[in-house]
Formats: sequence, C-alpha cells, structure tokens
Amino acid sequence: MAIIDWRITPQIAVNDRELMVGMPPSLTAATGMDALTHAVEAYVSTAANPLTDSAALKAITMITHYLPKAVANGDYMIARDKMAYAQYLAGIAFNNASLGYVHAMAHQLGGYYNLPHGVCNAILLPYVEAFNLIGNMNRFRDIAVAMGENIAGLSTDEAAQKAICSMQRLGQLVGIPASLKELGVKPEDFKIMAENAKLDACQLTNPRKATLEQVIDIYQKAYDGENAI
Repeated sequence: MAIIDWRITPQIAVNDRELMVGMPPSLTAATGMDALTHAVEAYVSTAANPLTDSAALKAITMITHYLPKAVANGDYMIARDKMAYAQYLAGIAFNNASLGYVHAMAHQLGGYYNLPHGVCNAILLPYVEAFNLIGNMNRFRDIAVAMGENIAGLSTDEAAQKAICSMQRLGQLVGIPASLKELGVKPEDFKIMAENAKLDACQLTNPRKATLEQVIDIYQKAYDGENAI
C-alpha cells in the first residue's frame, strides 16, 4: 500500500554522488530502473503536463545513457552525478503527474514477497507498457526517441514498439532478472495481487484502463519472462 501524506514528505532531499559510490552494481541497477519507471509512467500518465513532460523525457535520455556506465563502474563519478540528476528529474515528473500500473503491481510484489521495489518495477515495466501502447502511441514514440532509437521511416505503431523493446533491453543490459519466476513469485497469488493493484492509487492515472483479468495476464507474462513485444 502506498502511504501518501504531507506529514511524511521531507522538506529537503540531498542528492550527493559521493554517497552513491558504495552502492553495489545490483542496487545501482535496481534504483536506476526504478527512476526510469518513474519517468516513463509520468510521461504516459493521464495527468501529464508540459512541465512533467520535459523533466520525464530528459530523465529517460540520461538514464538510458548513464545507468549502464554507473552499473559497470560505480566509481565513475560523471555517471553517478548524471544519474543523481536524472532521478531528481524523474521525481519532479512523477510527483506532479503520478504513475501507473507498473507501480500499482510492483507494490503488491514488494508487500507479498519482500522483493526489491526497483527490481519489481524493472521486470514489470515492458509488459505493462506493452499493454498501455494503444493508450497513447505518440507518447511511446517519443520515449523511443528519448532512449536513442532510430525511428526514421517507421509508423507510429512501429516506433512505439521500439520503446518497449528498448526498456526490456536496458533491464537485461544492467542485469535485472528476466522474470518474476526467478524471484520466487507464485502464480496462485496473481489474483489477490491484481485485486489489490486495482485499488492502488497509482493505477488511477494509467493511460489504459485494465480489467482484473488483464492485470493477472500482465503478471503472468512477467512471470514467464518472454519478450514483451
């Protein structure tokens, strides 16, 4: 369950690259993919606006470029600095535009299995966004460009699909587990988790409405770990 209240909102946050140097590669990857999820979900959110759009797209570009470098060499201070700035921009985006079903579903995995939030987001991200494609293909085309994909000569649909492939490829590149099955998730829990996900505040701004059966199906696809597109 997401608890949101001004009483637990900090007055200031310090993003210091020096404090991030000791993070192991797996934690760097998980938190970096979490930041990517913040930016992507904010950009395709039904509450997106010009301010959140600019922050989200810049964050997506920076994370795509610098996260692999930070995972590969945690002492590379330029990558640490750029990732600190990128996650800050992604935070601006999602704190104003909210999120979507990736977070709504990841919250359940964290609650039921005590799994790392960023890892759950990273695994779910391409599958949820593949489901969301028809909700706003133009936005996913923009994400593909922000992630460095060449969309010249492609239809909007084809370009949008490139964004999904790029998200999944980035997760694989930084060592995110390929499926929920690898994390020990049990299919018999999909229904109760899906029911709870549909009650999560984050799902309210998802670009595509989902039935209970569709949420269960997304969990199943993430469990199987096949290509999202």
